[in-house]
Amino acid sequence: MFVRTESLRSFIRLYPIITTIIAIHILLFIGVNVIPDLLRLTAGINIYILAGEYWRLLTPIFIHEAFPHMLFNSFSLYLFGPALERMLGKFRFIIGYLGAGVIANVATLFLQGPGYSHIGASGAIFGLFGLYVYLIYARRDLIDQQNTQIVMTILVLSLVMTFVTPRINILGHLFGLVGGAALGPILLMGIGKRY
Repeated sequence: MFVRTESLRSFIRLYPIITTIIAIHILLFIGVNVIPDLLRLTAGINIYILAGEYWRLLTPIFIHEAFPHMLFNSFSLYLFGPALERMLGKFRFIIGYLGAGVIANVATLFLQGPGYSHIGASGAIFGLFGLYVYLIYARRDLIDQQNTQIVMTILVLSLVMTFVTPRINILGHLFGLVGGAALGPILLMGIGKRY
């Protein structure tokens, strides 16, 4: 489920949504480092969202200013996204990924101060973990014991890192996780084991 053995060409063909999101991460990482105004226009800055710039609930999901941040989030998506894209299909995967990211950003808006700003795909990535948590507890027919152990181990490590790493949007991570789990019953409705 989480072992990647495909060639690049096969990965692109099998997982077009994940490939597209990673490509957007890379392009926007380059963009915000070449054109500083791009970061100012796309970051999740609460005061601007409250003033009506609602696109900032979505755009931070794709924005990374530091290379390690972009690389880590893209690599996490590369490892943990394919099984869900295949299981859910393109449309439901997009809804789950973006939905969890937006839920994380809305929570950040209401629970952090108006001066708070944030960027990064972490809320959406934690949303994928939330979907896996839903699978583990409510849809055991779709995930085996070995993959359950992998998910739970990585999730625990990720949560620990959330609380010990400076400058992390802790609420974004937590609400991304909750958002993914909450979307699970809707996104997995009618889906049986088929992969």
